[in-house]
Amino acid sequence: MTRACLAAAALCLIALAPLLAADMVVQACFSPQGKCSSHILREIETAKKELLVAVYAFTNDELANALVQARKRGVAVQVIVDREFDLANENSKGKFFDAQKIPLRRVSGVKAKTQEKDAGLMHQKFAVIDRRIVFTGSYNWTRSADNLNDENLLLFRDAGQLAEEYRSVFFRLWERKQ
Repeated sequence: MTRACLAAAALCLIALAPLLAADMVVQACFSPQGKCSSHILREIETAKKELLVAVYAFTNDELANALVQARKRGVAVQVIVDREFDLANENSKGKFFDAQKIPLRRVSGVKAKTQEKDAGLMHQKFAVIDRRIVFTGSYNWTRSADNLNDENLLLFRDAGQLAEEYRSVFFRLWERKQ
């Protein structure tokens, strides 16, 4: 092999190194047959430092209790839910989180601030755990998402930069003026 070929191969390896070193694992779950909450519960139980959750609707008792247990273990837990859903739905976990002293923000969609008739929703559905795990997809953290709805949930482990992007969005939502 010529020096030029070796140099080109070395440059390619250097350029691809971040991709080759990335050990991100992706897993998909589909409900109702997949009971996606079990995947979320497993990861919440292993959380050590930080758990950030932004979901439109949160009514799942098991997931809510798991967040409380994580907080009791010393994990920093913060939750964002849609304001209108939380205030209108008696099964929403907003009041439960308030009572359990879980930091919670009720966020309206961007258009809601303009008082337009068709106000937008805070329709995010994601979680970031320990700056390395990301959950996202159509899956709300509800009993219906597990048992009735056709939903999807993606789990990214060792997500590095992706987790940082989701954290950034989380804190933009967290700081949104209400």
